[in-house]
Amino acid sequence: MACLRHSFGSLIATAALALCAAHALAQTPRAPVAIIPLDRVIAVVNDEAVTQWDLREQRRILLEQLKASNIQPPTADVLDKQVLERLITERAIMQYAKETGVRVDDTMVERAILRIAEENKLKPDEFRKVLERENIQYAAYREDIRRQIMLQRVRDREVDSKITVTDAEVDNYLATVAAQAGGEREYLLSHVYVTVPEQASADQIETRSRRAAEALALVKSGKSFAEVAAGFSDAPDATSGGSLGWRTPARLPSVFVDVTRTMKKGDVSGVLRSPAGFHIVQLVDERNRDQPTVVDQTHARHILIKVNESTSEAEGKVKIDRLRERIVSGGAKFDELARINSEDASSAKGGDLGWLSSGDTVPDFERAMDKLKVDEVSVAVRTPFGWHLIQVVERRKQDVTHERRRDQARVALRQRKSEDGFQEFVRQQRDRAYVEYRIDER
Repeated sequence: MACLRHSFGSLIATAALALCAAHALAQTPRAPVAIIPLDRVIAVVNDEAVTQWDLREQRRILLEQLKASNIQPPTADVLDKQVLERLITERAIMQYAKETGVRVDDTMVERAILRIAEENKLKPDEFRKVLERENIQYAAYREDIRRQIMLQRVRDREVDSKITVTDAEVDNYLATVAAQAGGEREYLLSHVYVTVPEQASADQIETRSRRAAEALALVKSGKSFAEVAAGFSDAPDATSGGSLGWRTPARLPSVFVDVTRTMKKGDVSGVLRSPAGFHIVQLVDERNRDQPTVVDQTHARHILIKVNESTSEAEGKVKIDRLRERIVSGGAKFDELARINSEDASSAKGGDLGWLSSGDTVPDFERAMDKLKVDEVSVAVRTPFGWHLIQVVERRKQDVTHERRRDQARVALRQRKSEDGFQEFVRQQRDRAYVEYRIDER
């Protein structure tokens, strides 16, 4: 793979070598030799090349995803355009990440891959064999995981860290739910999303509007919604038929909320307009979530040492181990060290996380916490946030219907703001990037 990713200088040098070789062969009679096509640049994003190999490889992966989902792929030219736009957008965001100091070291990548293997109940060597059977090179997979981690870090910093959900917003959400007949509803949706660039001209808006109308006409004529989404949608989920999964109203984009409530199972909306573009929504299914909730809860506290650009994996582990030694030896109290050392909002409360139910924390944290006895201090626990020490204070069974509803409302509101905010961030990065297309050059 690396030999195919050339800089502009190496492309010229490679081409020159190929020409010299061809000239030499022309002077000496030889048996016919198979011609190996050179990789070529099909687009430039700021100062970085997107090559024909990049396009071909990404197209192969997407076609396999479509086949696995039993979705008819769009025509080759439409698919190539979608893939190229995805590569361009990814390049723009990754460049922004690197320019603003986001770094992901090899240890972090390997840990992420190990977690993925464990979640699939596979040993590391078994996981590699699965990748080989899927015709995925391990080195390429590692870099894909690195990009995903970088993307998540950018999202955390640029969008999620700036989101606030007030008690008034939660109250308003719950009041809206209470006013609805049947209580809290959850919708299984699919969509087609046709983007409109920032500061688009009237002609551009009209062109994109016609594209959305064409997609709607195909759905109305009986064509599969998933197939239309795969061929027309600009959203990353186009290759999964535009599926948004199960969403509460608070997790829906604002433009979807009112129309979804009026739809019946199987209905398809008209073309909806938002500041980001045009949308078509299909209501696949719906269900009621308004049920009492009695759960096992754990009152816990923790100390978190983050792993980031300023603290390496090894440094974080050493620091958290030293803090544990001080607690276990009796030299310091857990809450005192949490106030001084923990790198999250709970530090002001001595690391107190309050009462936690299943699913309130990431899986690695929850598994370690569930194994602890009351007052026991865990060994170092690694999660996507960094290194933790965990202490269980007490346990109980609790009817958390009221609290759960407020927590779910807060999470749903945060997710909606996060998705809207990240979508806008991605669009801004794409619009700000200098892009030169060379796909028609020969």
